[in-house]
Amino acid sequence: MGTIGAPGAGLAVALENLFPPIPSEIILPLAGLAAHQGKFSVVEAIIWTTIGSVVGAYALYWLGRWLGHNRMVWLARKIPLVDAADVVKTTNWFKKHGKKAVFFGRFLPIFRSLISIPAGIERMPALQFGLLTLAGSAIWNTIFVMAGYLLGDAWEQILIYADALKYLVYALVAGAIIWFLVVKIRGRVHRGGHSA
Repeated sequence: MGTIGAPGAGLAVALENLFPPIPSEIILPLAGLAAHQGKFSVVEAIIWTTIGSVVGAYALYWLGRWLGHNRMVWLARKIPLVDAADVVKTTNWFKKHGKKAVFFGRFLPIFRSLISIPAGIERMPALQFGLLTLAGSAIWNTIFVMAGYLLGDAWEQILIYADALKYLVYALVAGAIIWFLVVKIRGRVHRGGHSA
């Protein structure tokens, strides 16, 4: 991290938004560790990684704007067990809770990146999206950069808590997918039984 500098840490976080194999829960404490070692300041680490978060989020936001609602409905029709009505329900939910979802989504693995797409699809104003992303990302990044900075060479301790959060989110997502599939399959079986 010291070799690529604070702007490089920002670039790594931007790329993590697009290609999440290296999660920010590793990049951010490493940036804090590099600041602890005097490679750059902790303020630079926080600023550059937050800029990277916003840039990466905007890339997915603009992808969502390009996709738009109609393309999402078309895609939903092509996916087994997904109805266009599901897209409409999600759209309605996002219209009510979009601001909270964008802000708080920055604190959750998986959603941190993905929440930008529905924001774009629903054409959340770009400035509003940017400000909510900036606020949420600044808090998240500060926590992890400061953890790496304060823990120094023991920075890996933060991964224990980050992994616990990640696995909790994975379990919740898996549970939601299973629930969704059960409801859809039961609905089809129920409709099939009435048509006979």
